Amino acid sequence: MSILLVNGRHPICGVHRVPGNKNAALPMIAAGMLADGPVTLENVPGIEDVENMFKCAECFGAKISRDIAARTATIDATRLRTARLAPELASKIRTSVLFAGPLLARMGSVSLPPPGGDGIGHRRLDTHFAGFASLGAKVKAGRRILSVKAPKGLSGAKMLLDEASVTATENILMAAVLARGETEIYNAACEPHVQDLCAMLNSMGAKIEGAGTNRIRVEGVEALHGTTARVGCDYIEGASYLTAAAITGGEITLTEIDPEVFAVLEKTFARFEVKWTVDAAKRTLHMPARRRRRKMAYDLGDAIPSVSDGPWPMFPSDLVSILIVLATQTRGTCLFFEKMFESRLYFVDHLIGMGAKIVQCDPHRVVVTGPTQLTGSTVTSPDIRAGIALILAALCAKGRTTILNAGSVDRGYEAVEKELAALGAEARRCDLLPQPLGRAAKVAK
Repeated sequence: MSILLVNGRHPICGVHRVPGNKNAALPMIAAGMLADGPVTLENVPGIEDVENMFKCAECFGAKISRDIAARTATIDATRLRTARLAPELASKIRTSVLFAGPLLARMGSVSLPPPGGDGIGHRRLDTHFAGFASLGAKVKAGRRILSVKAPKGLSGAKMLLDEASVTATENILMAAVLARGETEIYNAACEPHVQDLCAMLNSMGAKIEGAGTNRIRVEGVEALHGTTARVGCDYIEGASYLTAAAITGGEITLTEIDPEVFAVLEKTFARFEVKWTVDAAKRTLHMPARRRRRKMAYDLGDAIPSVSDGPWPMFPSDLVSILIVLATQTRGTCLFFEKMFESRLYFVDHLIGMGAKIVQCDPHRVVVTGPTQLTGSTVTSPDIRAGIALILAALCAKGRTTILNAGSVDRGYEAVEKELAALGAEARRCDLLPQPLGRAAKVAK
């Protein structure tokens, strides 16, 4: 088990480079399977989920070449040997399901074991396979295997998605680009990473219109060619480090950001008096240090505010856990309404154990009152986003916090303890729980 030890109350200050977006890189790797030539990705993040996605691509027969230092990777799927994925690979990553669309379009069939991923609640796949069925595929979903076949090829269709699912939108898009005729996807996801995928597919020869809106049109083409595409910035990762500085009284500069994306986050963070300035030309963001305690902005009539998540451009679900920690260090009370995953908020038990004033109303809602002085404790990371939230709590807590299962954070964050240490934190990784000194050892010391 990977364990992270954090000594709190050290201001997080300095410059942090925001890496490539995990949620953009994963579908872009899958899209590389559609090309009849090499596809090169730039700004690829060095995280565990990306490594597992490349292993999945290799399982199908793609050749992968990497330049870790340059953050580039080349996918050559010219000759694929199978449309079946090994169960042990699928179990390691949720987005293994994103190979369904490309392989269905390219090879006419695909067989995938059920995908793995974080245990944050039920994450349905119905929208994916309803979309494939609309394109003419035959779907067979068992407990051990997900099988999709289109022996006569795919044909364009109009469809209304029953939810604005990001991965379903991406999967259907990748199947539709090689389908005959025109496909219209209504209630499509609008997230920045969906837009990155559309830009990449268009550079490969696809004909996609409407990226960034909830109605996307695709005119099918016969084949796609190789290209070079850049992965956009990981605004979730960047906002995590921004919050680390805010709750510890530090200041930070983020580089390699997308100004338009952070403009969407700005209003919600401003509720907690977290404000920044952006240099769009240099693609940098600066948040200055603040001496006095941050105060929550209440609604009209001095009503308690609420923060809720939703499809882009609403506040991202992946940042709710992080904002809850920010609320524990901000004067005032706030209701958080997490609408998308019924198990995401269970981690607040650990925050309560550290001294946070939180009332969990139900699986989707918590009320947080701050500020409170958190105290170091032993906690367990259940998933990526809860894990980084617990690390943030440890950074502002008094004393030392031991975070078990810290390896879960590696799926979405590059060398988090090294990045934090470079910004002034006291954080180190270990493989065994540190043992308290016995009386004899103390005397000897």
